[in-house]
Amino acid sequence: MMDGGMRAGWMKPSLLPAAPPGRAGIKRRRQGRIHEQPLTMSSPAELREGYEHFDPRAYLRNNYLPPRADFSSEEFVVPWKLRCLAETFASGEIRGRTLIDVGSGPTIYQLLSACDHFEEIVATDFLAVNREELGRWVRGEPGAFDWSPFIQHVCKIEGRGEPWQDKQRRLRQRLRRILPIDVHLPDPLGAPLHPRADALLSSFCLEAVSPDRASFVRALSHISNLLRPGGHAVLLGALGESFYLAGPARLPVVPLQESDVRDALAAAGFSLRELRSYAMPPALRTGVDDVDGVFFAHAQKALEG
Repeated sequence: MMDGGMRAGWMKPSLLPAAPPGRAGIKRRRQGRIHEQPLTMSSPAELREGYEHFDPRAYLRNNYLPPRADFSSEEFVVPWKLRCLAETFASGEIRGRTLIDVGSGPTIYQLLSACDHFEEIVATDFLAVNREELGRWVRGEPGAFDWSPFIQHVCKIEGRGEPWQDKQRRLRQRLRRILPIDVHLPDPLGAPLHPRADALLSSFCLEAVSPDRASFVRALSHISNLLRPGGHAVLLGALGESFYLAGPARLPVVPLQESDVRDALAAAGFSLRELRSYAMPPALRTGVDDVDGVFFAHAQKALEG
């Protein structure tokens, strides 16, 4: 899929049937080549096989290096996403003790504006390879992906004159836990969360791990169980996308329209505060996905009673 945070926040391997012998799955290897098969959203076994081949570094190259990660103009998709996040968190309304990032994938850009407003940030992902990639960045290990251009750009648009190194240090200090998650369980972290989080953030996750729109709504309802009543949810996701590439993995996505996002949030008990959209220009349609655009949503969970 087009750039995203998480790419795997879903089904536990132990809950999924193994692919029958001789079936193609999403891709079949023969004579050293990868042969693409028609993508289907109906087989969890095929989805599982695809995510077993997910390559975080390929995903980062596809989406977080030029041309998509071009900071020369606000017209490009990455600056657009960063500005949406910066403006939303700058209001000061979304704040508290804990923010959970649902399906972080191997990325941290989505947390750069949020980290100023929470004491603790919890990153999550289904895939161990993504959690390991995040851990390398948090620990500052050699070879970790270089997010410094993103951090510098966020500091620029926030306009406070903060050295980017200070923001990087703060995010590393506040990103205290990196946990496994399965958004298709009623308790996505494996047990009820007490106290529940003050805010949720999720980027390019739910539509990428849901076989259909009904599953997308259920996953949204499940992650809402992590959020306190009255808490805020900030979502980034793909519009009109049916697949994305991450190394040898060609992975299906449930295609969404803006109306699907509105309906899903309402069905999951959220009040929509803001919905923005971005149309992917031809220059950024690089063949790593078939995304039409991106949505940005800010919603608030209903108060109980």
